[in-house]
Amino acid sequence: MGNKHLHNGLLAFIVAGCMAVAGCTKEPPPDPNTITITFKHSKLFGDPAALQTLIKEFEREHQGIVFHTSKEPGIRVKDETLPSSSDEQHQFYVINLEAGSSDFDVFAIDVIWVAEFAKAGWLRDLSKLLPAQDREEFFRGPVEAVTLDDRVYAIPWFIDAGVLYYRKDLLAKYGGVPPPRTWGKLVRIAADIPKHDIWQGKQYEGLVCNVLEYLWSSGGAVLEDGKVVIDSPENREALKVMVDLVRTYRVTPDLVTTLTEEPSREIFGRGKAIFMRNWPYAWRLLEQDGSPVKGKVGMTVLPHFPKHPSAATLGGWQLAVNKNSKHPEAAEQFVAFMTSAKAQKHLGLTVGFQPTRKALYEDAKLLAAQPALAELYKIFQRARPRPVSPYYVLLSQAMQSEFSAALAGVKTPEEALSALQSQMEQILKRHK
Repeated sequence: MGNKHLHNGLLAFIVAGCMAVAGCTKEPPPDPNTITITFKHSKLFGDPAALQTLIKEFEREHQGIVFHTSKEPGIRVKDETLPSSSDEQHQFYVINLEAGSSDFDVFAIDVIWVAEFAKAGWLRDLSKLLPAQDREEFFRGPVEAVTLDDRVYAIPWFIDAGVLYYRKDLLAKYGGVPPPRTWGKLVRIAADIPKHDIWQGKQYEGLVCNVLEYLWSSGGAVLEDGKVVIDSPENREALKVMVDLVRTYRVTPDLVTTLTEEPSREIFGRGKAIFMRNWPYAWRLLEQDGSPVKGKVGMTVLPHFPKHPSAATLGGWQLAVNKNSKHPEAAEQFVAFMTSAKAQKHLGLTVGFQPTRKALYEDAKLLAAQPALAELYKIFQRARPRPVSPYYVLLSQAMQSEFSAALAGVKTPEEALSALQSQMEQILKRHK
């Protein structure tokens, strides 16, 4: 009997001790005066602590307020990451949103998904978070990308766009020429200097981004007022120049048809190319300690065709609210906080994100941390969204296939664009 009492007493002591020590306990029961929202996003570049700092600050600002008989509940944010693959994220969202899931409230989405998700009825209308009078605070391209039928369905979070990297030391060595402003000049420089021009030519979304920059900078277009206009003289000329880079001028290697962003960066970073089309993220990696090209690289706007302006394909991510969120008001508050100037500046200083708010490009502290922002501002001003269509994924698949066929020499540019015109018209006709 004595041993039994001793055993029970020790058990009670251990349980009581565990309850007093945070490391021993299960999570406390949820506070009935606090609501929890779930934030889904891909793993972000840089230290994840930067995002956690913002989340904790938001939670501190939303601890709940009691005033007489009314109470504003506190808000907690459950942060969950998705695979880094954009295709896997898209699949996850489509499966869950189509099923009416309310398991997540706020989520980061690619610029090309907004129209698709909005048309499907999966996104909460966020127009009140970005009224017309406030839209000038953001770059024009991201605002266009999140707008469908004059309603805003996501708030621009950070921005990307295609840029031209060049070896400034080599340009100085071979006559001190400036970086090329036209595609013709790029060809001549790359032909004179024994280094390549590289870009992303594999059959995937990145190829579409690259080709559109040639089409737009020739005065061409893909859709106009919902009508397919991709088979035009301007676009035929532009696509022919891309093909000639590989097959005629030989300034771009054949392996370009296997390249995505990172292999391109690695080739350029080893000093094997004079020009590279890529995204701004590559700058930090090219300039890091140990890089063979550190201090030798410049970044500027992409070239263009005569009599037409340069164009850059818009990239970046936006924050949206699940239409089926159980806490839509709290979710909207979180989106407003995370896309605020304060939050965007924090992410710019800590992990190098490029803000979508134009005023931040005049912030002295941010410019000191990211000197390239001064040049990027000009690029982001002219960044253009890919065709804003609920059916963009289908249109892109058609473009990837036909552009790839042209680069591989399977089809002429004229044949590829003619086939593409027909395919895209059929896609839009089927989904009217």
